[in-house]
Amino acid sequence: MSPATTLTQSTLIASVPKQLLIGGRWRDASDLETFDVEDPATGRTLTSVANASVADGRDALDAAVAAQAGWAGTAPRERGEILRAAYERIVERTEEFALAMTLEMGKPLAESRGEVAYGSEFFRWFSEESVRVHGQWSVSPDGKTRLMTMRQPVGPVLMITPWNFPLAMGTRKIGPAIAAGCTMVVKPAQQTPLTMLLLAELLTECGLPDGVLNVVTTSRTAEVCEPIIRDPRLRKLTFTGSTQVGRTLVEQSAEQLLRVSMELGGNAPFLVFADADVDRAVEGAMLAKMRNIGEACTAANRFYVHEAVAEEFSRTFAARMAATVVGKGTKKGVTVGPLIDAKAVEKVTELLDDAVAKGARVLTGGQAQRGAGHFFQPTVLTDVPTDARMQKEEIFGPVAPITVFTDESDAVRMANDTEFGLVAYLFTADLARALRVSEALEYGMVGVNQGVVSNPAAPFGGVKQSGFGREGGFEGIAEYLETKYVGIAL
Repeated sequence: MSPATTLTQSTLIASVPKQLLIGGRWRDASDLETFDVEDPATGRTLTSVANASVADGRDALDAAVAAQAGWAGTAPRERGEILRAAYERIVERTEEFALAMTLEMGKPLAESRGEVAYGSEFFRWFSEESVRVHGQWSVSPDGKTRLMTMRQPVGPVLMITPWNFPLAMGTRKIGPAIAAGCTMVVKPAQQTPLTMLLLAELLTECGLPDGVLNVVTTSRTAEVCEPIIRDPRLRKLTFTGSTQVGRTLVEQSAEQLLRVSMELGGNAPFLVFADADVDRAVEGAMLAKMRNIGEACTAANRFYVHEAVAEEFSRTFAARMAATVVGKGTKKGVTVGPLIDAKAVEKVTELLDDAVAKGARVLTGGQAQRGAGHFFQPTVLTDVPTDARMQKEEIFGPVAPITVFTDESDAVRMANDTEFGLVAYLFTADLARALRVSEALEYGMVGVNQGVVSNPAAPFGGVKQSGFGREGGFEGIAEYLETKYVGIAL
């Protein structure tokens, strides 16, 4: 979009590519089908995009395979410069990307701008990591052989990205793949394809060679992706989404023994100890719960608060939640947007009704908002029993259940009482407790006195049913590299 163009919904939607990107060419789906993209704030159709078929998916993999050798042989500095240029261009086009995300996903513009800043950083980080891939040289113990190891790109990758962070979940996967020398087939979420299409267009403008990045938008995800996963030419699968879908994909990937990265569901506990700064804990709770309208795998799902500060924390937290402004994300002053669709509202309602029926008390909120769009009131519950469904299931909405505890061991036990293990949060003024509890928590990430842990320079990922593999940090590029050993006899 030209800098002189006034950025409006209509001009943005008109400028976004609506076709598939395969082998460097924008093209319609082979059967000419399309599907609609909805604005969750209004329920109205924003636009329609190409609906890829199985044949289109195969063509995308063909293009990735054809480009792999040439891309792997490209100088690391050249790959890094493309990422650096893309980082700078994303930042320049912040308003464009932010509006696209707000329209198709619903989050307020301020949050969308934050995602642009966060998501673009993965390109800057991995532009620097591209030239730091290295191996090792050593002498064998008997002195007769020289041992050399080298790191090489895994090969063509299938990337399946979610709807809740349309830009960042793409850059977090695409950045290290480009840096490592891997080609890609990207399948963005059906609900939010526009941001990925904009990103793909930007990368081609920055000089990414044809076939390195291929994007297939489709409403038939399983039908299109399974043949790609089972194709022996594919070498890696990376997925962010639900644990249920992740299990299915892992089963499919076993046929070809693919390298697999899975970032799956979460059930994050938020622990507030008696010595915590309550105001700081509430501020952290607002970030951990309400970032992205609560539609994040890192969202605080269960709040465990010590009895000494439970009343103060609950009262202050409820007041902050009640003061939020719910509405369409493009409107000035709005701090909470809609949930992604009607099914999301139904699920949150079911979980809340179940908790109330079992004795939970509503401090603020407590229901979906009437009218157009998929809005739900920010809600705080107290006296939530341990057998409430929301203690076990991911809420994925703006509902915060509070349970009181009396001692540290009980808090840790309740926090770990879940099949998930993505992230946990704890607030305390005691450094020894912070370290002790961090070690005891069965999670891949822990936030101490902070409500946001995501950082491009840190490894993101979980344990147990929250998946395996890491994205970001020094570990992120290793997911796209194989180690080769060469023994040299003297």
